[in-house]
Amino acid sequence: MKDVNKNSTTIKNWSADDQPREKLVSKGKEALSNAELLAILINNGTKNQSALELAKLILKAAKNNLQELHKLTVKDLTRINGIGPAKAITIVAALELGKRRHLENYFEKTKITDPDALARYLKTILQNETKEYFVVLFLNAANKILGYEKISEGGITGTVVDPRIIFKKAVENDAVSIILCHNHPSGNLNPSNADKQITVKLVNAGKLLDINVADHIIVSESGYFSFAAEGML
Repeated sequence: MKDVNKNSTTIKNWSADDQPREKLVSKGKEALSNAELLAILINNGTKNQSALELAKLILKAAKNNLQELHKLTVKDLTRINGIGPAKAITIVAALELGKRRHLENYFEKTKITDPDALARYLKTILQNETKEYFVVLFLNAANKILGYEKISEGGITGTVVDPRIIFKKAVENDAVSIILCHNHPSGNLNPSNADKQITVKLVNAGKLLDINVADHIIVSESGYFSFAAEGML
């Protein structure tokens, strides 16, 4: 009888210790490689490739970098032979859940006493996005984060911001102050004229409602820019 080895395209034919699901149960999630964890999400392979082999192809497309993996869209993933819409959607959804869990865990425990630490954290959240997003953090009188909201999503070069939406959300969250944040997918951290104008507009609107705009932070892969730190508020 011919032995079945790890080169088999059917994972269920491998030994229990080599199957990602069984390995996770018996040895714990930490024992699995990135490819094995991804293979569990993929669930099954094709006639010619196992789920693990497909996972390795995906990681190769992401340069074996989890930050790059998070940048891949459903359309990007379905360009890989053997990855259909269902598998691609599952992967994108899992990555987004992981990011949100990390974000909520940080916010639940955080009191804003170090603007630099907050800026670095926002950088990790938004720096890899290929579109521009505008996010607002809502703070109470003790500078503790009450929540956050993604206000708008744009293209590569900009996004539209509606002050009415921002302050409506701030009032709903009983916020005393807010922190504005958006990313620059281009990598350029310098605030544009539009960035400066909307900041002034929001600061003035906040004064009328007694809601302080504590900072406006721009992030990219190269770092971050703080309006407050630069004396621009």
